[in-house]
Amino acid sequence: MDTAGYLNILRQYWGHNGFRSIQLDIIKSIGEGRDTLGLMPTGGGKSVTFQVPALAQEGTCIVITPLIALMKDQVQNLRNKGIKAAAIYTGMSRSEIIKTLENCIFGGIKLLYVSPERLSSPIFQTKLHHIKVSFITVDEAHCISQWGYDFRPAYLRIAEIRKLKPAPVLALTATATAKVVDDIQTQLAFQQKNVFRMSFERHNLAYIVRKTNNKISELIHILSCTSGSAIVYVRSRRRSKELSAILESNGIPSTFYHAGLDPTVRDERQKLWHDDKKRVIVATNAFGMGIDKPDVRVVAHMDSPDSIEAYFQEAGRAGRDGTKSYAVLLWNNGDPSKLRKRISSNFPPKEFISDVYEHLAYFYQIGAGSGSGHTFSFEIGRFCVTYGYDSIRVDSALRILQNAGYLRYETDPNASARVHILLKRNDLYRLDELTPQEDAVITTLLRSYGGLFTDYEFIDESLVATLSGLSQHETYQTLKSLSMRHIIHFIPQRKTPYITFLRDRADFIHLPVNIYDNRKADYIKRIEAVIAYATNDYVCRSRQLLRYFGEKTTQDCSLCDVCQKSQHDDSAEAKIIRLLEDNEWHPLTDVMKTDVQSPDLDRALKHLVQEEVIHIDGNRISLRNNKEFR
Repeated sequence: MDTAGYLNILRQYWGHNGFRSIQLDIIKSIGEGRDTLGLMPTGGGKSVTFQVPALAQEGTCIVITPLIALMKDQVQNLRNKGIKAAAIYTGMSRSEIIKTLENCIFGGIKLLYVSPERLSSPIFQTKLHHIKVSFITVDEAHCISQWGYDFRPAYLRIAEIRKLKPAPVLALTATATAKVVDDIQTQLAFQQKNVFRMSFERHNLAYIVRKTNNKISELIHILSCTSGSAIVYVRSRRRSKELSAILESNGIPSTFYHAGLDPTVRDERQKLWHDDKKRVIVATNAFGMGIDKPDVRVVAHMDSPDSIEAYFQEAGRAGRDGTKSYAVLLWNNGDPSKLRKRISSNFPPKEFISDVYEHLAYFYQIGAGSGSGHTFSFEIGRFCVTYGYDSIRVDSALRILQNAGYLRYETDPNASARVHILLKRNDLYRLDELTPQEDAVITTLLRSYGGLFTDYEFIDESLVATLSGLSQHETYQTLKSLSMRHIIHFIPQRKTPYITFLRDRADFIHLPVNIYDNRKADYIKRIEAVIAYATNDYVCRSRQLLRYFGEKTTQDCSLCDVCQKSQHDDSAEAKIIRLLEDNEWHPLTDVMKTDVQSPDLDRALKHLVQEEVIHIDGNRISLRNNKEFR
């Protein structure tokens, strides 16, 4: 399709008269069947780059995204425009999943949203053979790279899907270093390198690092001096509640949000904030991708994220409407040590990880050479009390064991109930001691769900109740009774994680270098990059961030705290930097011609070199210039 055709689709369904930035380049590339990677900042219009070509081509575009809430929102928005779209997510019954997939085969569904975990489902893979796939879109593509800040092993299955269904891939992400960009293309088996980059520069966003010994007072001061809605990020659930209460007591309408809240409560609070009934939402990083509120004026971080990538993405939720906004990192002298402590929390010693694995076996009474395929609900608090562990380190150990392939650690607090029939089919039919309720439930399960004899299947308890003619309480009690009689294994819906052993219990844990050592080293680099950003008071904040992502720029933003200070700064360091702002090499003698006294000049030069603000090469000096350093 030519440009005019794509523009017609854009006008018809979105009402826009033209594409933004690199949108059309990406659309044309995937439209020509080329594997494509698009780097677009938060609010850059990623959705259009796959939704428009999906409508332009025959078949169904498979969209892989990690967020169920985002899936549902996008599907609803597309349907409101008259576009056939669907999603498959945890909690749907087998019959609903099959119906959705068959609609892709026969019903003209143009976009199908799935989670990366869904790719390994036998039902999905079987039906995929019969679906005409136009192309595959991978959202949040940095998750496929072990060098990305949010690596998710399930994303690695995408390359396997390409073998089952050869189709071009469009990968999209808002945050990726040069290393991650290369790794994404490798992991997705790109036929050739093909990257489109949109500048990450935000001309309306002032990046501020505010050094203070009293973060709460400073936050109240900032919110009092600004108007409009705000997001305040904190590290812990408890702190989100406490800080929200403090803001409320100071006359700032506030609510709080974290993953431990009931889904309906989370939705209500997000809506209160979205509709401006609460000015501030204090949240953990669970409040993240998919937020669609363009008029956020302030994003403040009380606690620093683990990486520049995470900070940039969260900060980028401010000012998406193009109006001047602020991204504020509150910082004090204790923050570097707090950040570095996270290294041992996220990557506990290998001996500790082995001990956790051994104690899991004791906890669930799994003998040597057994356990593979068994699923258990995991009460992390009880486990930690039993063995005297710290819950954060245990959580990290389990994630590392998952990445190493020893177990599956599911932390979704809203996972649906699951059932696995333990008897063989013929033995089940021979049972003659079932109560009428048990018989009704068993019959409903067999009619509504497949695969129950071979593995655990997610079930909808309310659906089973309706089809069985029972109340939900009766259905629950009947499922528990069948489980106690060892006819089925029933895992109720609970707010506790699940652990599934993927291998029989091993005597020795081996953690590959790429799973532990390399990722730990990379994590340390990320932590140090955050500290360097927060403590470098000489280079424009925006330029520091852009440089991290490999974007070369010579222009200061004029908005950040560094730029604002330099405009009024008479220090020796500031005078040297102003001399070198042309990003050219200067003879050292030029520096000596400034009105800086010799002792101050020597001190300033030494300091700027140590901070990697300037570079001295023999008898010449420059800022870390665009050719070599930016």
